[in-house]
Amino acid sequence: MDTYAAAGARPAHTTLQSLAVLLEGEGLLASTEHIDPHAATPISGADCDSRVAAQNHLFVCKGAAFKPVYLLSAVEKGAVACLCDANLAPALREACPQLPMLVATDLRRAMALASAEAWGYPDRAINVLGITGTKGKSTVAYMLRHILDGKTAGSGTGIMGSIDTYDGIEDFESVNTTPESPDLWRHLANTRDAGLSSMVMEVSSQALKYDRVTGLKIDVACFLNLGRDHISPVEHPSFEDYFESKLRIFDQARVAVVNLDMDHAAEVLDRAQRCERVVTLSVQDDAQARGADVWASDIHSEHGGITFTVHSARGVRQMHVSMPGLFNVDNALAAIAMCEVMDVPDEQIAAGLAHVRVPGRMELLETADPNLCALVDYAHNKLSYQRFFSSVSKEFAGRKVIALFGAPGDKALERRRELPEEASRWADFIIYTEEDPAHERVEDICAELAANTPEGQAFEVICDRPAAIARAVELALQAPEGAVVCLLAKGDETRQHEGDRFVPCETDGAIFTREMARQQPSA
Repeated sequence: MDTYAAAGARPAHTTLQSLAVLLEGEGLLASTEHIDPHAATPISGADCDSRVAAQNHLFVCKGAAFKPVYLLSAVEKGAVACLCDANLAPALREACPQLPMLVATDLRRAMALASAEAWGYPDRAINVLGITGTKGKSTVAYMLRHILDGKTAGSGTGIMGSIDTYDGIEDFESVNTTPESPDLWRHLANTRDAGLSSMVMEVSSQALKYDRVTGLKIDVACFLNLGRDHISPVEHPSFEDYFESKLRIFDQARVAVVNLDMDHAAEVLDRAQRCERVVTLSVQDDAQARGADVWASDIHSEHGGITFTVHSARGVRQMHVSMPGLFNVDNALAAIAMCEVMDVPDEQIAAGLAHVRVPGRMELLETADPNLCALVDYAHNKLSYQRFFSSVSKEFAGRKVIALFGAPGDKALERRRELPEEASRWADFIIYTEEDPAHERVEDICAELAANTPEGQAFEVICDRPAAIARAVELALQAPEGAVVCLLAKGDETRQHEGDRFVPCETDGAIFTREMARQQPSA
């Protein structure tokens, strides 16, 4: 592992001339400007956000909304060259006429490969664990983090995902599940430079499709499950495109971990054969007969947790997961299988799962009334709804189910039909509300959800999310049989995506707790 004299110091990993040679060798270089092939201009990083640009960095200019002023800002902070496509080159040339420029034929792929070299290939010095799937990526990532770190999660393992990003130097609430490649490689470099041994990361279908992780060495890659999601004109045009994008994770992984219980498992296993080793898992009764390497039996739900017996080449032992949701056995098995590949001791695996907490994922909010509670969960697509509500019906049987959710703007349009249909199979009452409307009106999104609600299903539309949660509490307090309030899709997030901004907001859990105290002060 590389070591540096000063904390935060960045060595000159490569040169601008070397980057040009790399891109030319990959067939990605259309032209260069103001680059002396006999010089050795040092490059110690790459950025696509002028706010993090730094001395001796390459700055990547991308996107239809890119403005030359961003490049000027990066140059002021020390960027010594830019990478762009032919469309942006004229405007950038006018803004910075003497700046060395690399013009790419395929900017996304060139950006990924150049970033890896600019940051010094940090994936070669750390363990990279990647998880893809339609549901459960964050939960498995946090299970791994708790296992690898023990009870003090965050001290020795980096994480990149839809909840937060931690790399030993930076720690913040995430915007994208998988960041753009210059940011991705910066976080990996930070992980290495901070002395962390591993990075656990969620790998989204968009990241795989659009080359955000191209060139990344993944030591263990897990494919959890597969449903229909992110299929729209602005994301994946078809299920086939979505599926193929996710399968690409095995093209760059050493070991594959595959859930045999998912749809299209045979196709996933076939693609996984490109890896050096394949490990399979299952929670079905015939798991052993189907050849699963890791499987579960004797699954029991407890208050706020689940227990099960895990079977693998290591033997048979009991496990406890400190969060509800029977579907979390799948997630726990995935984490166990990945840890066994990494030779993590059984005692460390058991301790991590017994103390795991995943912000905004199956968070149980109890009240003074033992028959009234809330579950905060990130469930936001059909597959996650099927698993979430099926588990709730078993673990909270006999209670009124009040579901509160919305649908995002500008993407995943199929959810506006699928979510009301699936929720109506389980919920006694539905409240439609705000969920990251982006450039659409909340009222219009909720109207679509309402229009797709099956006949006979009780529901209300309350666009203001805090007001909607207050109404859910009111209905729960009126339920003589008790109630479980399901606060879905936002998890532990503290921002709403409105237009081009991310507007601060309270978490669903904080609002529920406050409303319970307000509406039932004597409790």
